[in-house]
Amino acid sequence: MAARAARAARPAKPSVEPTSIVYVDDDLELIRLVSTALEEEGYEVYTATDGESGLETILVEQPSMVILDVMMPGLTGWEISKYMRTKEMFANTPILMLTGIGERMNALTAPLYGATAHLDKPFDIEDLLETVRQLIAAKA
Repeated sequence: MAARAARAARPAKPSVEPTSIVYVDDDLELIRLVSTALEEEGYEVYTATDGESGLETILVEQPSMVILDVMMPGLTGWEISKYMRTKEMFANTPILMLTGIGERMNALTAPLYGATAHLDKPFDIEDLLETVRQLIAAKA
């Protein structure tokens, strides 16, 4: 699958610069669902469908938050998270890992690779939005 990064349209005339989120996942349907929900909440969302283009998008956009799938083509979410934590500019950037590897495995591995939080697939979109709100608020 060809790598692609897409910039979401900004909400009409925001009064303040919207919080930016990079979401990297190889599941196109999930990207559509999650990015739409985040945009409806007022976030500016950048997406990528593989690890390499995801990391490139993160480096270029320097988002307020990153959401990563764990298992995807090229770099894994774990590798991206671990790399981000070696860079000072991302020291305080919340990283939310989304994966279907299982709750226990997620709980063990997410912190090892520098993730701030994790959600197991399948997840409820309201749980995702609430987690994003909490992570963004904690950063502020």
